[in-house]
Amino acid sequence: MRFRLPLSLVLATAALIAPGQALASDAPPADQADATAAVATAPTAQRQAIHGHPSHADLRLRLSNLRNGRVKVMSKVQVVGTLIPFVPGQWITVYLYRNGHQVGKRKLKAHRGSGNFGIVKTRVRADRAAKFAASAKHVANGKQREDHTVRKSWKVTFPSLSEGECGRVVVGFKKAMRKMGYITNGGRCLGGKTSRGVLAYRKVNNMDRNFDATSGIVKSVYAGKGAYKVRHPGSGTHVEAPLSKQVIVFAKGDKPIAVYPISSGKPSTPTITGHFNFYMVQPGYNAEGMYYSFYFYGGYAVHGYESVPNYAASHGCLRTFIADQPEIYNRISYGEDIFVW
Repeated sequence: MRFRLPLSLVLATAALIAPGQALASDAPPADQADATAAVATAPTAQRQAIHGHPSHADLRLRLSNLRNGRVKVMSKVQVVGTLIPFVPGQWITVYLYRNGHQVGKRKLKAHRGSGNFGIVKTRVRADRAAKFAASAKHVANGKQREDHTVRKSWKVTFPSLSEGECGRVVVGFKKAMRKMGYITNGGRCLGGKTSRGVLAYRKVNNMDRNFDATSGIVKSVYAGKGAYKVRHPGSGTHVEAPLSKQVIVFAKGDKPIAVYPISSGKPSTPTITGHFNFYMVQPGYNAEGMYYSFYFYGGYAVHGYESVPNYAASHGCLRTFIADQPEIYNRISYGEDIFVW
């Protein structure tokens, strides 16, 4: 029969043993000793995990679809976050930045990857001229501690555009043009009306007067730069014709609504300047080849014409492209103000 010590005597004996010492006869089995040693020598985070505390979380972020840290405008960048190890119920928040300012965040539930890690994926469209960036954060929970990543950024490149090109880049370009008031055609392709809008943009910004949408212009337009600055913002809905720019502008307060290229009076027959009101119409063609004329002073009118060079060449009127004039004609109202200078 085996002899057992009373529990009180066992506790008293244990109290006499110095910390870290053990009686030879009480040594634990080899496997238990190895486990105890592993806990003692493991990193703090692992020891906490073994004892039921939240474990370490290693969160990482990477970007794909980039070339040398850049992506073509209107393309998508894939943001991938990984968290090691995987624990069911993980949530990772991806933060999005534009020019250093946070513009959004997406809270995503992690799924198990091909190894022992959680993974989330999201896509970000580079839809403007800006420096984009993303970072990620895992909020502490009962199983894992908090972790976060540094920001990873990318830049946007811009192509030149030609008449007849189609696609998402063209659609975004035309949307940005219209936001500033420049004329464009509809649909997914770059048509003649948008080319004339580019000409007007070039005129307003003192650039070479042609129809080319260079990569620099595309970038500036996506950035919202180069809008016409209204000179008479207190005049409500009105028309402006800055002869040095060779454009006609429909404005509402301080906002340009539509900007068209024109050709005004040549030096020998200059366009009259001043503040006038539209008072008479002449639809269709007249004997001089003027198309859908709207008069603002005597024989001076805004009208379409077969020839609209990039410089002042008319007999005093404000010539517009035939294709634009019906729309211009319908925009003007009787008695509306026009400022010419």
